[in-house]
Amino acid sequence: MRALRIILVLVVILGGLFVIADRVAVHFAQGEVADRLKARENLEQTPDVDIKGFPFLTQVAGGSLDEVELGIGSYPAPTGTQGGTIRIDDLKADLKDVTFSGDYSSATAASGTGSGTIAYDQLLKAVKTEPAELAPGATAQITGLGNGGDGKVKVSVKLDIPALGLHPTVPVLSSVDVKGGKLSVHADALPAIAGANLADGTLRKITDFQQALDKLPGGIELDQVRATPDGLRITVKGTGLKLAG
Repeated sequence: MRALRIILVLVVILGGLFVIADRVAVHFAQGEVADRLKARENLEQTPDVDIKGFPFLTQVAGGSLDEVELGIGSYPAPTGTQGGTIRIDDLKADLKDVTFSGDYSSATAASGTGSGTIAYDQLLKAVKTEPAELAPGATAQITGLGNGGDGKVKVSVKLDIPALGLHPTVPVLSSVDVKGGKLSVHADALPAIAGANLADGTLRKITDFQQALDKLPGGIELDQVRATPDGLRITVKGTGLKLAG
């Protein structure tokens, strides 16, 4: 009995040491992944990295991780115009089957899904806000974007029609979608001024717009979007996503 008791005590101690070593190793690995991702994506802040699954060391020995969760508080997504960016807040990604090279210089996720939020003031950067001509002597310009309720975006359009003595700012409710990998905002209906609908083709060149977001972390892509009180809530997904290397 004494020998058995000693063996059990040793097993408990060794098991505890293994758990401690495993948690130390995963903490170190999370820091390494975070630093590499920060460098790869030129982030100002270090992202949060959470490697799931236990034990971690046996996953490392097998050359792959079951699941890794990433969190980037503020991601400056390039717009492709003169170095401009649109900030995506609270960008999160859940990555599956992450494999890495022997020297840990590269890591690739087999698949991933995630979400984030684009505030309306950030979305406004995708809009041409200078006055545009509707007709000779008449102009229109977008002055703001906001929540329109029921999943719609409210586009505020300032009209300037001196010949009619009209200078109103009118709300245009618009639907938002992902088309061809781009955020797409499309007016449901255009306002009537002085009893007549404004020329669809001309005004729509102002109210309707798209914005590409094709340089997201690891190559993940836009999937869906919906309007919320806080901004556009986007979901993303992808395969063969690069974390490092």
